[in-house]
Amino acid sequence: MRAARLIRMALLVQSSPGLTAAALARELGVSERTVIRDAQALQEAGVPVQAERGRTGGYRLAPGHRTRLTSLHPSEAETLYLSGLPDALRDLGLSGPADAARLKLSATLLPSLRAAAESSVRRFHLDAPAWFREPSAPELLPDLARAVWSDHTVELEYARPGRDGAAPRGVSRLLEPYGLVLKAGVWYVVGRVPEGRPGRAGAWRTYRVDRVAALSPAPGAGEPFVRDPSFDLAAYWQEHSAGFARALLKTTATVRLTESGLRRLPAVADPAGVDEALAAATAPDAAGRVTLDLPVESEEVAFAQLAGLGADVEVLGPPGLRARFRENAQALATLYGAEPEDQR
Repeated sequence: MRAARLIRMALLVQSSPGLTAAALARELGVSERTVIRDAQALQEAGVPVQAERGRTGGYRLAPGHRTRLTSLHPSEAETLYLSGLPDALRDLGLSGPADAARLKLSATLLPSLRAAAESSVRRFHLDAPAWFREPSAPELLPDLARAVWSDHTVELEYARPGRDGAAPRGVSRLLEPYGLVLKAGVWYVVGRVPEGRPGRAGAWRTYRVDRVAALSPAPGAGEPFVRDPSFDLAAYWQEHSAGFARALLKTTATVRLTESGLRRLPAVADPAGVDEALAAATAPDAAGRVTLDLPVESEEVAFAQLAGLGADVEVLGPPGLRARFRENAQALATLYGAEPEDQR
């Protein structure tokens, strides 16, 4: 365990000169005291790790020195080939470069490591999209990917979802695109509002790529924007994805559920709304039914989701949603109240 950590520390210091003890401690998952001891151990082993004090200080290797610890272990070669998502690379327009990179990597590996890497491809396949949903490959995704790679500000024509079944509303947005995220088969772009936008400059935004109707370079944006070096896409997504999902739920449906309906609810409704609703649900009534306020995206979406529960759910409000269920129930009763015409 310690040997692997020492190798990783040496490679971190080589690839990112100037890392502080605190930064290395975070990367390695140890204390700063352990980092200091490990640096001493590397020095004793002949790796010239130097610690410099001051504002621009940190850990560095002696000038001109590079470690010889970059050979791959078989398990590392196996894992490396699991890091790509072929469908995602294809959607981004990067499947050609990715294939070329894998071929070049394979050519540099020892035969034993090459076999280990290829065995992982035969054993594991990463399937990002959710069940029962065709993967979404928006037409403008490759163009957005190029803007992300080149750090160029873009202007988006975005179809914002309408409330309670209203038609989507088109809006124009300027964005410094920092990254793209594939979540359950849906692509999102994460970016920052450029400086000079009154009241919004520097704010972070997340947009669904399949709702981007048009994309063009921002007016007057010639040079690439300057990235915030502290921005971490994975950390941002982990922190904000739950809040983003909850922000989509702008309407509340009050429903009464049987025990079976309550059990099936997580399979049909948005998880963020279900968790919130269950936490504040009433105690079961004499018939075992539970009443709760369920956050939903819109009345139209709520109807599509809850209709799948059949008689295990009763919608109490809002009135418009209850009326839709009443009309649907009456239409079903008429449809099934008589034998089919061809059997009369």
